[in-house]
Amino acid sequence: MNINPTGKERYFDAADIIVSKTNLKGHITYINKTFMDISGFDESDLLDKPHSIIRHPDMPRCVFKLLWDTLAGGHEIFAYVKNMCKNGDHYWVLAHVTPSFDTNHSVCGYHSTRRVPDQKIVKDTIIPLYDHLLTEEGKHSNRKEGLRHSYDALQEIIQQKGTDYARFIFSLQS
Repeated sequence: MNINPTGKERYFDAADIIVSKTNLKGHITYINKTFMDISGFDESDLLDKPHSIIRHPDMPRCVFKLLWDTLAGGHEIFAYVKNMCKNGDHYWVLAHVTPSFDTNHSVCGYHSTRRVPDQKIVKDTIIPLYDHLLTEEGKHSNRKEGLRHSYDALQEIIQQKGTDYARFIFSLQS
């Protein structure tokens, strides 16, 4: 699916929660009505498709590397994410992604709930941070090198704040 960004932001109510579930490869196995209402996609557009189908090109790849690395370690993660709607509009979320476990306590998939983020945090902190990381990615013609350098830049920023990623995200909420 080739979607071009419109630059138009969509908003949703603070009481709304977007929910999706994926298998271990990140293919969507469940979406709730709120997800469909906000994104403009329906189940037939998304089920069994990679969750990256809604990835906005303004999202640094290193954020997703951090997300997948954290989940692979069996841990939850919170992240600010800019998602793409079916028509090219976008919406920001504060995502909480957790591994799902089967009865043998093995990771069998992932569960994500997304809420309305604080727009001031998005505007003042997240957008400048992500712009910086995207610029770092863009300095390298090799995508793997760009990812590595932007990931290193993100880690350096977090270390300079004397914290880890989870505490950095939570510190923004205060």
